[in-house]
Amino acid sequence: MTRILTVPTQPIEGQKPGTSGLRKKTKIFMGPHYLENFTQSVFDAIGGVRGKALILGGDGRYFNDRAVQVILRMAAANGAARMIVGQGGLLSTPAASNLIRQRKADGGVILSASHNPGGIDEDFGMKFNGANGGPAPESLTDLIFARTQELSEYHILETADLDLTLIGETRMGEMIVEIVDPVADYAKLMGELFDFDLIRNLFIGGFRMRFDAMHAVTGPYAKAIIEGILGAPQGTVVNGTPSPDFGGGHPDPNPVWAKELMDAMFAADAPDFGAASDGDGDRNMIVGRGVYVTPSDSLAVLAANAHLAPAYAEGLSGIARSMPTSRAADRVAEKLGVECHETPTGWKFFGNLLDAGRVTICGEESAGTGSDHVREKDGLWAVLLWLNILARRIEPVEQIMASHWKEFGRNFYSRHDYEAVPVERANALIQRLRDIAGDLPGQQFHGLTVESADDFAYHDPVDGSVSKHQGIRIGFVDGSRVVLRLSGTGTEGATLRVYLERYESDPSRHDLPVEQALAPVIAAADEIALIREFTGREKPDVTT
Repeated sequence: MTRILTVPTQPIEGQKPGTSGLRKKTKIFMGPHYLENFTQSVFDAIGGVRGKALILGGDGRYFNDRAVQVILRMAAANGAARMIVGQGGLLSTPAASNLIRQRKADGGVILSASHNPGGIDEDFGMKFNGANGGPAPESLTDLIFARTQELSEYHILETADLDLTLIGETRMGEMIVEIVDPVADYAKLMGELFDFDLIRNLFIGGFRMRFDAMHAVTGPYAKAIIEGILGAPQGTVVNGTPSPDFGGGHPDPNPVWAKELMDAMFAADAPDFGAASDGDGDRNMIVGRGVYVTPSDSLAVLAANAHLAPAYAEGLSGIARSMPTSRAADRVAEKLGVECHETPTGWKFFGNLLDAGRVTICGEESAGTGSDHVREKDGLWAVLLWLNILARRIEPVEQIMASHWKEFGRNFYSRHDYEAVPVERANALIQRLRDIAGDLPGQQFHGLTVESADDFAYHDPVDGSVSKHQGIRIGFVDGSRVVLRLSGTGTEGATLRVYLERYESDPSRHDLPVEQALAPVIAAADEIALIREFTGREKPDVTT
């Protein structure tokens, strides 16, 4: 017996989506009406779901299983025709984007807080992706937020939970629920993009790899593709079983949180290639034997070598990077003679460029890389493209990096994160920089002369929209750069991100330690922004 309930409610403060949906502490999402209010607001903001087909899945973090059941019951009550759900409620973010596009769905709900830790005392998240498979644009997230501020009721079906382990079709009220293998369609797509036979021969020849899935959703995908289809030895994928609390770790693929992988790759008996992915599978980290590849450098190398993979053999239409990402990719675009776009942080800003055919490959400094195959960043895609390149060039990662820097120069790069800074202090730091930006050009700080300073505003070349206040950019005469912005991915306080970059064309200096190469830029950033004074910190919480 089922019946539709209309539940009276009232607006809940703080349900404003950030750059990647709504992220809060798990217990907040578990609170009375919280998930239901936000879900109804999403449904209402997209014009209702009556007669529509949606994709649903998440990264398996704590509360994922319960949230899926609630959203299904609400979709049924609101008249959805079909919900396509990953088995067990699991779908990586890029796999969800692919399913939306392959099944021509009206959109999808993705449950994830990406690289944030999981567990009852940690983080949970929810976002809506549109019919193109990409994150909701600002115009839609504004509508969602507006609806959360006026909501007075939501609709939910009173019925039993569905068994999400059984692949196939079932019904919830009048709505069809189709449970699908979360890996199959994604693996098929990867086989169309890359030369799997060539990569398989790489492993047959004794090539050794270590892929750290960080107890997150990419584990099943990596096992199926890398160990299964490509024939890498069992054990190549480590920490491959998704866990609600990511094994008690922090599923952010960087040298700090993926220390286990870094230790293995810098050991005497290191594998040839190392990689890691994050909570929902959209980020990646690349490590060679004894060499860490920054996400900015990885984007540049992938763009310069993409033609070695079948899907990109005809070349790229263009390259896009988020504003804080180093300008290494710009130099590749210039040599290739293609467009290069600088966008705000947030994958949604790449969507228009990809849909318009203006760019083929995109990347963010925060370990996100992807192409026009989906409308999300895609961690495993980046790893497979690296494998395709390695199989074609038959050179170690270290040599590929050295050759790239010799040809294009090296952009030394680092990101300093100051986490859980009191919001008022973080906002005051940024506002002060806005106020003084016009006075900075011509001034010298630690031997560096400021050439330009502004608060980045993005003018979308496709739809003409403008996104203001996207971060402070400070450029120096020698090509060095500092970017400061507040992150929208945290769940408490504010995270100040400081991006530091220095260009070096002389190959004899490419082996300098990063901190040494960046020392003047770091000092100049602190002096200009008064970081210690505003944050109360002597050093960043995380350096990547």
